[in-house]
Amino acid sequence: MAAPLDAPESSQHAEPEEIVARGTDTASRSLRQIAWQRFRHDKVGMAGGVTVVLLILVAIFAPLLTAWWGYPPNQFNQSLVDPLTGGVLRDPERPELGLDPWGGISLDHLLGVEPVNGRDLFSRIVYGARTSLLVATVATVLCVLIGTVLGITAGYFGGWVDTVISRAMDIFLAFPLLLFAIALVGVIPDGAFGLTGNGLRVGVLIFIIGFFNWPYIGRIVRGQTLTLREREFVEASRSLGAGSPHIVFREILPNLVTPVLVYSTLLIPTNILFEAALSFLGVGINPPTPTWGGMLDNALRFYTTSPHFVIVPGLAIFVTVLAFNLFGDGLRDAFDPRSSD
Repeated sequence: MAAPLDAPESSQHAEPEEIVARGTDTASRSLRQIAWQRFRHDKVGMAGGVTVVLLILVAIFAPLLTAWWGYPPNQFNQSLVDPLTGGVLRDPERPELGLDPWGGISLDHLLGVEPVNGRDLFSRIVYGARTSLLVATVATVLCVLIGTVLGITAGYFGGWVDTVISRAMDIFLAFPLLLFAIALVGVIPDGAFGLTGNGLRVGVLIFIIGFFNWPYIGRIVRGQTLTLREREFVEASRSLGAGSPHIVFREILPNLVTPVLVYSTLLIPTNILFEAALSFLGVGINPPTPTWGGMLDNALRFYTTSPHFVIVPGLAIFVTVLAFNLFGDGLRDAFDPRSSD
């Protein structure tokens, strides 16, 4: 039978070869490789991921960065501010020149200084990143552990176990967490459980955020488990005599890593905002330990004369939360099996 006149003869042989090549290339790649290729082409997600890595490095190497480009975060430089108004002077040696609208930004103080006491803003922002990321990350890990364990238990066993855990999720989701955190942090003693001062407050914040936010990820894990327990590979494992521990840890849990990882990156910025809100309300980390929320609280008294004092910590929170959200969205799209390569 002759080939159609409108189809080039060479395409009849090239097209099947291309299809085979594409199929072979896709089959030879693992899920991680496919997800990485998708994520690498997502410029917005990559930008968020790079920013997240930079923020983590800044928090880890905070002492080194402040030694190179700043001052100790609690060092007062009151010679840089006007003793009457508390504003930052344009030139400390010539007070008659008035206040500096840029907040004292210079090579010595990259982000300017605080009003009244003249503490270096760059150093306090860097150390504030350490506090915020520590609380948010550890609280998220605790939340993921509790939510994953209870979500798998409810989804796999079902029945009265599912009913009890699901109703507990509803109770925790309806709990006024912010009011409870304010009340609990405000009445904690100076020392407990071998911790004192800000160490105790950090521990309490991590416990409150992690223990009361687990239903958000628990519901996702429960829904995924309800779907996975009916899949063919789980039925095959059960028919071969595998027990519940084997099925949960070897069959279901590996398939939950991706959604848990993606949701964790979206949960961290929420916890950062919660910690900043508590510090802003004065029930978070005690001063003089720098926190972004505490800096915003102090800045509200000087937003008319020193607007940079509000802008810098507010921008730090905004960039951090935005970076984690973009990174999480990029991971979600990369691991979505319905996405095209």
